[in-house]
Amino acid sequence: MQIAKSTFIRPGSNATYGMVAVALSFFVFAYSSRFGQASILAYYGLWFPLVLIGYRSTLGNYQKQLWLFAFGVFTCLSIFWSAVPSITARAAIQYMTHIICALIAMRTLDIRTLTRGGIAGVGLVLLYSILFGYYAYDPLDGTYSFVGAFDSKNQLGFYASLGIYFAFAAVFILGERRIWLLGGGIAGLLSAYCLLASQSATSVLTTGLVVVLSIGMRGILFLSPRQRKRLFAVLAVTGLAVAVAGINFGGVDLVLGAFGKDSTLTGRTYLWQQGIEAIWQHPFFGVGYQAYWVQGFSEPERLWDEFYIASRAGFHFHNTFIETTVETGLIGVCLLIAILLTAVIGHIKRFLSDIRNDESYVLLGVATLLLIRAFVEIDILNPYHVGSFLFYFTAGKLTMKTRAPKAAPLVPDDRMEFVPSMNWEPRISR
Repeated sequence: MQIAKSTFIRPGSNATYGMVAVALSFFVFAYSSRFGQASILAYYGLWFPLVLIGYRSTLGNYQKQLWLFAFGVFTCLSIFWSAVPSITARAAIQYMTHIICALIAMRTLDIRTLTRGGIAGVGLVLLYSILFGYYAYDPLDGTYSFVGAFDSKNQLGFYASLGIYFAFAAVFILGERRIWLLGGGIAGLLSAYCLLASQSATSVLTTGLVVVLSIGMRGILFLSPRQRKRLFAVLAVTGLAVAVAGINFGGVDLVLGAFGKDSTLTGRTYLWQQGIEAIWQHPFFGVGYQAYWVQGFSEPERLWDEFYIASRAGFHFHNTFIETTVETGLIGVCLLIAILLTAVIGHIKRFLSDIRNDESYVLLGVATLLLIRAFVEIDILNPYHVGSFLFYFTAGKLTMKTRAPKAAPLVPDDRMEFVPSMNWEPRISR
């Protein structure tokens, strides 16, 4: 009995395998620290064998994807000036192979399969956390919060955010019905419960903002591509002005106060200050990828002690741009920012230009979520993390031609006009 290649590598035809692979990948990303190296090998086993089935389809033309590897390659080069070359070498290789897996998934999965797999994966992750999770005390704000089977409420909150967004996207954008309507509802309820129980203000705010933006984008679909661009430009300028005004008139403190947070963001502003001071010691190339938070170094030991991190591991500056600059310098952070902005802007262009592009509609929400969270977390900086997987999946889709139909040319007033010819004559077939 022979199994068709399309069962595994053709987008749309491999829905079953793709959903299982995405769901299991999400579970590995969440709990690889619990299950060890075997789970990582299982993750590789889901994606790398697809290259043997059809390398042309799974790898594509890497000449068009070189920009996606720019930051990953730079992390490998940082081995030569790293403060701890062995740690940098291992982490950089892991990050590069993680990028390759994400791009294999990007070329073999369509957006519906990713969304369904995301719903199943997040549901599995959160169910495991509910069954085997616990509440933890935060000495900085003096509260207890549900962290699930993670070591951080923010990680639980991130998965809950993804669960809510994928459930929303499945029903509201992709129009799922029947079993996936039910599955999205269950995953959404689990996610909402975990999001509230985690008390992660970051996750609550970012989730609400992205969902509201996605709902607002739905109204734009009723306009022509030319009108969409005009309206989007007006809304973008207006939104920026409102944000600046809110910051200047204390809107940030008001929002944070509603979640029981102060203007220091539970010590994050102090961490940012410490990170900026560390940047000036090695501004251009950094100390090496993942070579700062190393046991035995005086500065990280001091920060671990100040923030009550007894494990002396799993800590960071809570800002992707600061963390990246400390580790890979200004060169590294510019490379990463270039990929992030390309992902956001690229999907905005596709969404506004195409008559209907559900792929960019969904991935624009993912890219926006990662962009907003980049200011307070480091979701896209580490290997074997759901954030970096979705980051390269989202950016990589821009290298593939869109299948959405392009808008037909419009006359200046954006209305189609028919002008009959005066010389028209009926043609009689003989």
